[in-house]
Amino acid sequence: MTGTESGSDDRPLLAVRLDDLFKTVRPKGKNWTNAEVAEELKRANPELKVGGVYLSQLRTGKRSNPSPDLLAALARFFGVSVAYFFDDKVAESVLSQIAAIEALRQSGVRAVAMRAAGMKKENLQAITAIMDQYRQMQGLPPVTDSSQPE
Repeated sequence: MTGTESGSDDRPLLAVRLDDLFKTVRPKGKNWTNAEVAEELKRANPELKVGGVYLSQLRTGKRSNPSPDLLAALARFFGVSVAYFFDDKVAESVLSQIAAIEALRQSGVRAVAMRAAGMKKENLQAITAIMDQYRQMQGLPPVTDSSQPE
């Protein structure tokens, strides 16, 4: 469960998941407005009936029954499976991958990742342990990724 799917959010699950895509996925490297996404969807699917206002209503939960064609178009636009909107495991996986990509975009993180590429597993584990200590010293929360560097 993501932070936005907590009990404090009373929007329908579809609204939460669509809103998460708008807030976290950046096709072509930019944040998109509802109107811009609607225009892109219509450009790719001229027969599709969609507008910025309707996308806003879907994101807020005021509307909740988009056509299968619109869901498919949204999934294609944001680069996710249509299952993202309905399957908890798929959604969790997608949002986890998005978070990892966003972390790489932050300054300095890419440089660390590039330096780590090709290093032995033992060395990566030692470096990870040091980074965890520095995170703790700065009062940052522990990283919950349980995978070990390969």
